[in-house]
Amino acid sequence: MSGESGGDEPLKPWTVLGSRDLLDASPFLKVRAETVELPDGRRVESFYQVEQPDYAVMFVETGDGRVVMLRTYKHGARRVSLTFPAGALSPGEDPLAAAKRELLEETGYVSDEWTGLGDFVVQGNHRGCACHMFHARNARKIAEPDDGDLEEMRIELHSREELIEAAARGDYAFLPVIAMLGAVLLPELREGLGMAARARTV
Repeated sequence: MSGESGGDEPLKPWTVLGSRDLLDASPFLKVRAETVELPDGRRVESFYQVEQPDYAVMFVETGDGRVVMLRTYKHGARRVSLTFPAGALSPGEDPLAAAKRELLEETGYVSDEWTGLGDFVVQGNHRGCACHMFHARNARKIAEPDDGDLEEMRIELHSREELIEAAARGDYAFLPVIAMLGAVLLPELREGLGMAARARTV
């Protein structure tokens, strides 16, 4: 791989020189202002950082190949849309354990076949939170949903083709949902993400 500018020197991270809290609405939201120094010596006194709980999102397929989806209202989007099962990690909770817990709570489904597809920061500059992506196969329903969330949810089972048709209807409202669709429906991408995720756990 070659670049067009910058030579072969490795890019360097910024150095955090200090941090001050601006808002603490734990456990849901914290806002900090960091003082950072760039590799070229420039200093930024207030580079804002947002902290929210990390979460897991799951592409879950049943034994007959249908995908477990939720249709629900989300206040951030101000509308009802189609989304994957997902939920926040509790402090110190393993991401896969959180995914299994949230799947059971939200849908009543369980799976014994899980593939991690990596974790990715949602906001490039402010972080926000990290999204942990998983693909589960041969899921089966063992209970009724019992998630206790504020949102009213309807469970729907869709074929992969129907998920693409839903995109054409504008049924999706959130970028991580589109990322998850691409991650699983493109086999080469799914394999690459799985390889990278496995390498990070070794």
